[in-house]
Amino acid sequence: MAVPKRKTSQARRNKRRANWKLTAPNLVKCSKCGELVMPHRACKSCGTYKNKEVIVTE
Repeated sequence: MAVPKRKTSQARRNKRRANWKLTAPNLVKCSKCGELVMPHRACKSCGTYKNKEVIVTE
């Protein structure tokens, strides 16, 4: 079995762990009301998806 010859330094270890970042979600404008919505999902404010009303909103 492979065994490391030297202890991994903190800097080298932490460089490897530094790439676990969260990415911001992509947002697009709703075609009807212009509010920012995640793609391929119905708009929460007006209830439309692909210019059709799929959720009844007040």
